Amino acid sequence: MAAMEAKIVHITIERNWRDVYAFAAKPDNMPLWASGLAEGLEPDGEEWAAHGALGNARIRFTPLNDFGVLDHRVTLETGLAVHNALRVVPNGSAAEVMFTLLRQPGMSKEQFDSDADCVKKDLIALKKLLEA
Repeated sequence: MAAMEAKIVHITIERNWRDVYAFAAKPDNMPLWASGLAEGLEPDGEEWAAHGALGNARIRFTPLNDFGVLDHRVTLETGLAVHNALRVVPNGSAAEVMFTLLRQPGMSKEQFDSDADCVKKDLIALKKLLEA
């Protein structure tokens, strides 16, 4: 498979990176800021079940770690599995949150740009929560 087009969507949050990571790493908190999961997540073994705009999905999160890695794999009902790379890194006394968005095969430029806009809105929501 050829490399997919990538777009890094990021935001600076004026909060210690470990605090940002601790909040964002809790799947129960994701519906508060991740619009695609607004209907909530339910634990199901080692994965989480999500019900949302894209239908039902299964999500497997990276185990807690000391490096700010919040990667997760989303498997849609169609069987398509998408690896989402999400990182929280120190940026002075603040945190930089970065999501690597990959343009999936068959995805139009408009869909890719729309996904990037949605990720940006989610990161802004996370920022507002953590800077309040």
